Amino acid sequence: MLDSTSHSRRIAVRPLPPARGPQLVPAPTSSEREHPLLLPPRNRLLGALPHAELAALLPHLELIQLEHHDTFFGPEKPIEFVFFPETAVVSLVNTFEDGGTVEVGTAGCEGMVGLPVFLGEPISAVSVFTQIPGAASRMDAATFAHLASAPGALHRMMLRYTQAFLTQVSQTAACNAAHLVEQRCARWLLMTHDRVEGDDFPLTHEVLAYMLSVRRAGVTLAMRALQDAGLVRYTRGRVTVVDRVGLEGASCECYRVVSAHFARLLGQVAPCAD
Repeated sequence: MLDSTSHSRRIAVRPLPPARGPQLVPAPTSSEREHPLLLPPRNRLLGALPHAELAALLPHLELIQLEHHDTFFGPEKPIEFVFFPETAVVSLVNTFEDGGTVEVGTAGCEGMVGLPVFLGEPISAVSVFTQIPGAASRMDAATFAHLASAPGALHRMMLRYTQAFLTQVSQTAACNAAHLVEQRCARWLLMTHDRVEGDDFPLTHEVLAYMLSVRRAGVTLAMRALQDAGLVRYTRGRVTVVDRVGLEGASCECYRVVSAHFARLLGQVAPCAD
């Protein structure tokens, strides 16, 4: 059973990892990308588009491979590209004057990175980097702004995604202030599990402490509690989700609140890998 007596809620800001740019990988050939039925996008926003609108986007998309801590853009920096993660998971963090950071949101195959571009703002207010390596598609920011501004399915979908993402950001802020480390840890693991292939993914205590904005000792205790409860297995920098239902029970209500909003607004009710 999880230790409900833990009272560690303090947010400990942490320095941003060294910057490293996303790495290009060979893009699919035009014949591979020209028919969405032959190669449906793994990104759910792209995959939800009608074929005609998706076909209009595909020539502008470029496949890239994201490695751990690849940096997309920083605060007060121009957003040159927007990104649609496929198997990668991305973290958005606020940076303080002393160099410390706090995670404010994440994005994976359910969403996109570069939302300010859709809202008419070409400058980022946060730093964005890869937390789980994987693939993503990117598009020139100006091209995306032009395509997304036209009336149609893409514009409507982006309006709904904006509302869903704002819910995630606000719920994350409330969660960091109100809930125990064990609950927040379970929430983070569930959100990541939804976005990766399979039941295991790379994760160190240092990275999880950074994402949750707590001291590493607090994460060690939280992960030990989850593992002792038989919910996860942690070995050599990898986490395996053993009991998904139990992990949901160990999480705070924030996971369910955010998931319900994504389901209502975007119809996303199952893990992306399904």
